[in-house]
Amino acid sequence: MRYWGISALSHDASLAVVEDGRVVFAGHSERYSRKKNDPLLHEDLLAEAAAFGPPDRIAWYERPLLKKLRHARAGQWNHAASASDLPRRYLAALRLPFPVPEIAYADHHGSHAAAGFATSAFEDAAVVVADSIGEFRTFTIGHARRGRPLSTLHRRSYPHSLGLLYSAFTRRCGFRPNEDEYIIMGMAAYGRPLHVDAILEDLVELTPPTFRLKRNVHRGIGDWLPGAAAEDLAASVQRVVETVMLGAATWAGRQTRSRNLVLSGGIALNCVVNSMLAREAGFDDVWILPNPGDAGSSIGAVAAVTGERLVWPGPYLGTPLAGDYPVAELLRELGTNGLVGVANGRGEFGPRALGNRSILADPRPPGMKDRVNEIKGRERFRPFAPVVRAERVHELFDLPVAVSPYMQFTAQCRSPADYPAIVHRDGTSRVQTVERTQHPGLYALLEEWEARTGCPVLLNTSLNGRGEPLLNSAEDVRRFTGHTGLPVY
Repeated sequence: MRYWGISALSHDASLAVVEDGRVVFAGHSERYSRKKNDPLLHEDLLAEAAAFGPPDRIAWYERPLLKKLRHARAGQWNHAASASDLPRRYLAALRLPFPVPEIAYADHHGSHAAAGFATSAFEDAAVVVADSIGEFRTFTIGHARRGRPLSTLHRRSYPHSLGLLYSAFTRRCGFRPNEDEYIIMGMAAYGRPLHVDAILEDLVELTPPTFRLKRNVHRGIGDWLPGAAAEDLAASVQRVVETVMLGAATWAGRQTRSRNLVLSGGIALNCVVNSMLAREAGFDDVWILPNPGDAGSSIGAVAAVTGERLVWPGPYLGTPLAGDYPVAELLRELGTNGLVGVANGRGEFGPRALGNRSILADPRPPGMKDRVNEIKGRERFRPFAPVVRAERVHELFDLPVAVSPYMQFTAQCRSPADYPAIVHRDGTSRVQTVERTQHPGLYALLEEWEARTGCPVLLNTSLNGRGEPLLNSAEDVRRFTGHTGLPVY
């Protein structure tokens, strides 16, 4: 049985191919179109998926008619698109090389929850889904048990949305909502949470186990607190989100009596929140799919409509670039210039580069962070992540989980002066761990790098320029190298 799971027509369209319960392919449309967060399915993505054979069934990540009802109630109704963007009509217009098969529709938050739980190793888990908005739901707490439907214990619906609140503050701080929220997370370390009380006075009411908004922030908050510094606003909304998430997760643990926590939805990309929950919410283990936002729901839709466990082979599910992992070339360039790009193997499914579409650098020189930021065209305050072999991580970082293969948790660096390029303003690092079985090439590179230099860490950031998706093809690599001068292997 071959499923196509699809998330499209909103933002960051993606398509996953699942064969007999195993995820064999998953890709982001933006990587092919080169349009950041492209909501439409690109023809090359469709062609790559079709190479696995035509699907027997399609799983769609949300219920489109229910979403249109919410659009109407929120004043977002688009008459021109009211019928043409319905999934069957949309897919038929793409002129696929096969008839459009049966389409099964999943609930938006159900797809998020299933994406997390079905790819986990858990038999049961508390599941917390927090995002901007799906059809109506914005926050869900549930109990997942293998072989049973998800039991929903608590929900919040539009307009009460933690994700919309964070996006409103993203806009208020001068960045792009629904795209630059991760910048606000990084900026928060430079500020002080001076305005938490004001947020709770004007915008948010804490109503355990979650919250309510005192006004609809869907279209932003304007110039709220006009004299406030952006970094203090970022720190303040980050603190409020942490408070809500900790309360929700702690309550979920008490209600379910599970020792396992699954996080999903866009808020699960906030690695500062994730780390706090891992330390303080009382669970033994936390699982987050490396693509917990809407794009990951292409996998989640299949899990939601089948109700079955999925075989999760890891995040390297996208377009392949041929050749053995270029360990010797990377070591040579790192030793000479301290900085190199790598585009090898299958592309990562998710927003973070994990060694196959990465810029790697020596984290020790004081000026390395500025060099990498210049190549990528990023703000100077933005942090970079370290990648380290799993058996060394706890010597170097106070990590709240055993391993962190997908850069989902932050940790205090034990020797920040030794690795200035991968330590943020608050002394933390967003850590990626590597085991030999997970990525033999990257593991071998780290092993040989330490043998030659005594340094067990490399800086790892995404291979792309400002506002650009991860590189996906040999042509993308040639263009990037010509523009930046950075060698890529």
